[in-house]
Amino acid sequence: MRVLVVDDQPLIRHSLRLIVDGAPDLTVVGEAGTGAGALEQTRELRPDIVLMDLRMPGGDGIEATRRITADPALDRTRVLVLTMFELDEYVHAALGAGASGFLLKDAEPAPLVDAIRRTHAGESLFAPSVLARLVENYLSRSAPASAPATLTGREAQVLTLVGRGLSNTEITRALTISMGTVKTHIGSLLSKLHARDRAQLVIAAYEHGLVSAGSPARAPR
Repeated sequence: MRVLVVDDQPLIRHSLRLIVDGAPDLTVVGEAGTGAGALEQTRELRPDIVLMDLRMPGGDGIEATRRITADPALDRTRVLVLTMFELDEYVHAALGAGASGFLLKDAEPAPLVDAIRRTHAGESLFAPSVLARLVENYLSRSAPASAPATLTGREAQVLTLVGRGLSNTEITRALTISMGTVKTHIGSLLSKLHARDRAQLVIAAYEHGLVSAGSPARAPR
C-alpha cells in the first residue's frame, strides 16, 4: 500500500514515515508540508492512502481533501485525517470534504497501521472520542428518520453495524453471514445511499436513526 504523509512539521512527517515503512505491506511514497503540496503530490504519485494533517500553511488539509476526493482521476485514493484537533467543526468539515476516517495524533503506532490497512480495504476509521461526538451531534438534531425504504432488512442491519464501527469481519460474525455477502451488502448500500465510501455510510446510519449513543456492537434485531 502506497502512502503519502502530509504534515507541516518535519519531525512528525519523519516519525510517521518510520511507522509506516516499518510495516511490511506499507511504504511511504512521498511527503508534503502544505495543502497545496498534498494535492500536487497526490496527483503526481497516486498514493492509495493520504495521511492528512488539517491545519497547515499554504492551503489547509480540509480543502486539499475536498479537491482530492472530487478528482475522478484520484478515485482510488483515500484520505485518512490525522490531527491534534477533535473539535466538531474539524470533524464535520473533514468528513464533508470526503475523508474516509479521522484519527488523533496521539494514536499508537499499531492502531495507526491498522487504520491505514482498514481504510485501504474500504472501511472507515474514527477515533473513539470522535465517534462519540458524531453520535451526540446527530442525536441533538430533530427526531431521526427510519431506515430508507429502498433498503432491505438485511441491508439495514449491515448499515447499523457499520454505524457502530464494526469491521467487515466483525459483521460476518455478528450476522453469521459470509465475507462475500457482507461486501455485497456494503456495495449495495453505497449505491442506494449514493455514498462515496464507508465513512459516508457511518454518517447515514446516524442520520437515519439506526445508531444511538451507547449502542452495543451486536447485530440489531
